[in-house]
Formats: sequence, structure tokens, C-alpha cells
Amino acid sequence: MSNLGNRRWWALGALTLAVLAVGLDITVLSVALPTLAIALHASESDLQWFSAGYALALAAAMLPAGLLGDRYGRKKVMLVSLALFGAGSVACAYATSAGAFIAARVVLGLAGAGVIVMALSALTVLFTKEERPRAVGIWAAANFLALPLGPILGGWLLTHYWWGWVFLMNVPVVLVGLVAAFALVPESRAQQRPGLDPVGVVASTAGLVGVTYGLIETGQNGWGDTSALVPMIAGLVVLVGFVLWEYWLGRRPGGQPLLDLTLFRSASFTWGVILAATTILAMIGVLFTMPQFFQGVLGTDAMGSGLRLLPLIAGLVVGAVPADRIARVVGAKITVALGFALLAAGTLLGATTGVGSSGGFVAAWMAIVGAGMGLALATAGSSALSVLPQERSGVGSAVMQAFQKIGAPFGAAILGSVLISVYQSQLHLAGLPPAAAKLVQESIFGGLAVARQLGSAPLLESVRAAFVQGMDVALLVSAGIAVVGIVLALAFLPGKATSKAGKAEQVAASS
Repeated sequence: MSNLGNRRWWALGALTLAVLAVGLDITVLSVALPTLAIALHASESDLQWFSAGYALALAAAMLPAGLLGDRYGRKKVMLVSLALFGAGSVACAYATSAGAFIAARVVLGLAGAGVIVMALSALTVLFTKEERPRAVGIWAAANFLALPLGPILGGWLLTHYWWGWVFLMNVPVVLVGLVAAFALVPESRAQQRPGLDPVGVVASTAGLVGVTYGLIETGQNGWGDTSALVPMIAGLVVLVGFVLWEYWLGRRPGGQPLLDLTLFRSASFTWGVILAATTILAMIGVLFTMPQFFQGVLGTDAMGSGLRLLPLIAGLVVGAVPADRIARVVGAKITVALGFALLAAGTLLGATTGVGSSGGFVAAWMAIVGAGMGLALATAGSSALSVLPQERSGVGSAVMQAFQKIGAPFGAAILGSVLISVYQSQLHLAGLPPAAAKLVQESIFGGLAVARQLGSAPLLESVRAAFVQGMDVALLVSAGIAVVGIVLALAFLPGKATSKAGKAEQVAASS
């Protein structure tokens, strides 16, 4: 690894650029939906599938992408995925119908899974255990930098140019990523090629798709919706069957399971993966509520909303960069717990936000949340990667990503339910026609539209105040999740990486 010298940091820059391209494609879509509805004559169902098709393909391809990287070469899979992502972006830009656009989005999801998983698995090849927290922090920052950049760039492009440029802007980023990855990222794969395990591939894919689809539907229709619960429960049953199949195949002479369950003998890997996902779960409350707050309560546009998310990203960078040095001094256990403590403190402060809160106050508590997330995610992620042998870095990284990708819609479904229930309970709808009252209850934006149409200042004030109360309760729930993260980190995550237990775990993980 030392012969790579500074090239490994340039290689990380290439991987970061690739991950950023994937993230931008996710966030920019939310800005482009109104334009796409007109340009492609898309129905409300079509618009939902523009997002859901991508998310489902991303979930479906996680573990297969890891397997392909371990079997055929992680650099090869990265380059193919990048090229496919560029082609899918062009297909999105020139789609002439909603069906063609959905198909292109599915291609983007499949390619995006390969890019994200291979970028993360490459960190185990490029960096030492001591360097990985910083590398994971940079990787995480690239993931979340897309949150403000997507609306900012997308809003500017949609204002001044043809809507297709929102997707074509991925192409130069992909080209640079291709050249840099080809020149700087070393090839790596498992010395003994893992088996294909078709049953495991199909079962893991079907299970992840079922759970993800159910969570997406839950976020839109609530936890009592049959169309959400049935696929979610079916997906969970299939995933349990997948784990049992992998256990049986692993004990069978000559068996080559897709997922080597011996990885979970390592507390660092198991709890690193769980705590990284818990970080996303706690963080999603901010990501879910704040754009609505900025646009619905403060009246900004999507571009302005993106700009107001920048303190969150700045905080994430501030937390992630020193994570490796802090972990070396106090150990991973304390560092992750400290990250969750900052997350809890920031969201508790956020829960005191009112309709008239200043922009400086909101920026300050969001920066604290970002710092906590950077510290916790970088350290938890590197704890998992530190005991992940290069032989299994592809599938191991895919497991971490699958947990995180499920954590995001799961958190959005939970916090969305909390927000909407409080919002609806605080509304004052006396005297409104039933149809108008129903529209107000659906979302803050429906409420604002009705209030403006009726010219009712009291209703406008009620809608905004009710949403802020719902947002504050949702942030309290996020703080509670962060407190759970503190407890889990202190109770289960191994301490310093130099401990005998940590060395024993690494030996067990590679056996």
C-alpha cells in the first residue's frame, strides 16, 4: 500500500467525484419534477416512480455489485458502472416519454449501486486502518454534499437552460471520474473467486426491493396502508430466508455463499454497520424536515433551500476530518458516542425552532448536527472496514450500504408519520369546506395553497405554526434515536483499534 504514496489520496478524489455524481442525480430530481411533469406528460404515479424506480434498482443491485467486484475486479466494476451511469444520464436527458424516463432511472440505479459499493470497498485497499476514518469521512461528505448542491445547480440550470442539462451535467463528472479511476485506482479482487450463489442473489435482491418499496409507500401513505405493509413484510420474510440459506450454504462442504456470515463474528464489523445506519436514521429527521421548513415556512425556492443546507455539510466536514485523530486518542467507542451526543444536542436545539427563529440559530444547530454525523459516521464506518479483509471488501461494503439505504426510507417513514400526525392535530380548520380541509391536512404545501387561494391570513399562520410544531416533535424523535446510538456505541462497539480484542476480531474476520 505504501508504494501508492500520495496517489491513494488522488484516487480517493476520483472516487469522491464518482460518488458525488450519483448523489447529485438523486437530489436534483426533486427540483426537476414539476418541469418533468409537463415535458413528459407524466402523471402523479409516474412522478413517484421517477424516484422509486431509482431507489429500488439501487437497493436491488447492492449485494450483486459487491459480489461482482470481489469476483471479477473492483476497478472493472467501478469503470463499467461509471460508464453505465453516464449512458443512463444521457438517456434521461433525451427521454421522450415517462416510460422511457423510468427505464433510464432504473439503469441509473443499477449503475449507482456499483459506483457507491466499489468506491467504499476500494477504501479497504487504498488506506491503512489508521487512515480509514478520514477517508470514510471524505467519502461521507461527498455523499451528503449532493444534498445542497443538487437543488442549487438544478435550480440554476432549470431557470436558465433546457431541462435535459440537469442530467447531462453528470456526463463531464463521469468522464473525469472514469479517467481518474482508470489511472489512479489499483485493481483488486478476491484471490479465490467467490461463487455466484444465484439463490442468494435472487433472494437478497427480492428482499431488499420488497422492504425498500414498502418503506417508500409507508412514507407516502402511512403505516396502515396495505400496499406498504404487504411488500415490506414479504421482503423481511425473504431476507430471513436469505440469511438461513446463506448459513446453510456456508456450512455445506464446498459451499460458496454470497454473504459470508462469519463477518458478523466481529463486533467491530457488526456494530460499525449498525451504528453507521443508526447515524443515517437519526440524521434523516433534519434532511426530511428542513427543506420543507425553508420552502414552506420561510418561503424560499429550491435553490435557496439548498444554500441553507450548507451549514449542515460544513459541520459534517468539520466532524469527519479529525475523526481519525480523535479515535486514536480515545478509541472508536468514545468517538462514536461523542458524535451521537453532538447529534442529540443539535437536534434538541433544533426542536426549539419556531416560526420566527433567526437564520443564524437554524444554521448553528444544523452545523452541530452535521459535526456529530461526520464524527459518528466516519468512525463507525471505519470500524466496520478496519476488520474487513480485502477478500470480502466488495460484499462487506455492500452490506454496509444496504443497511444505510434501508435506514433512510425507514427514518423518513417514521419521522414523516410523527410530523404529519402532530401537524394535523394542531391545525385550525373550522369553517373550511371538506375538500379544502382535506387538502390542508395532506401537507404544508397543500395548506399554503388553500390559504393563499382563500386569502386567509389566519389559516396561513395556522398551517405554518402547525408544521413547525410537527417538525420540532420529529426532531425530538431524532434526538431520541441519537441517544440510542450513544448507548449502543458504549455498550457494544469495541474500544481502541490497538486493543488485543480488536486484533483477535481481525483474525476471526479473515479466517
